[in-house]
Amino acid sequence: MKRLFDILCSCIGLLVLSPLLLITAIWIKCDSDGPVLYRQTRVGRFGRDFAILKFRSMAVNSDKQGLITIGGHDSRVTRAGYYIRKYKVDELPQLVNVLKGDMSFVGPRPEVRKYVDLYTSEQLHVLDVRPGITDAASIKYRNENDLLAAQADPEAYYIGTIMPDKLAINLAYVQHHSLWGDLKLIINTFIAI
Repeated sequence: MKRLFDILCSCIGLLVLSPLLLITAIWIKCDSDGPVLYRQTRVGRFGRDFAILKFRSMAVNSDKQGLITIGGHDSRVTRAGYYIRKYKVDELPQLVNVLKGDMSFVGPRPEVRKYVDLYTSEQLHVLDVRPGITDAASIKYRNENDLLAAQADPEAYYIGTIMPDKLAINLAYVQHHSLWGDLKLIINTFIAI
């Protein structure tokens, strides 16, 4: 049932949002050099890697300077990127990931391998379900970049404080998820944005 919901909603979403997707793509292309889409390897269900799609919001090769974005005005973020990140428009290409079956609308946000390698055996159970575009942890930490900007060592704070809390929230989701709960999380995401 959840997979059918994902397929139908991603098709409808891509169709309805196609004007916004086109305008965003043109804006990114006019604003800075580089491709419109950014692909990054993330860890999906059962630990399988997949290429997550996002609108590119940073200068090309910015991820080589670090995987964590710090603050609302990280110098690597482009002018267009600041706004598409602020309003989460950069995440919309993930509707293609949902349609392909790499992701779901709701589920634990997919992480990069570097951080998944730090998970405990219990925390690895977040990989028992498809990762999602949104989850309760993303809503709680919607200001994560600002929290990290206030830290002397942002990566250590992410690994030691934010990541374990997100994983605890997502493990609770894995154990008790339902279609009704997913619908509530989608609504709460729109409210939070």
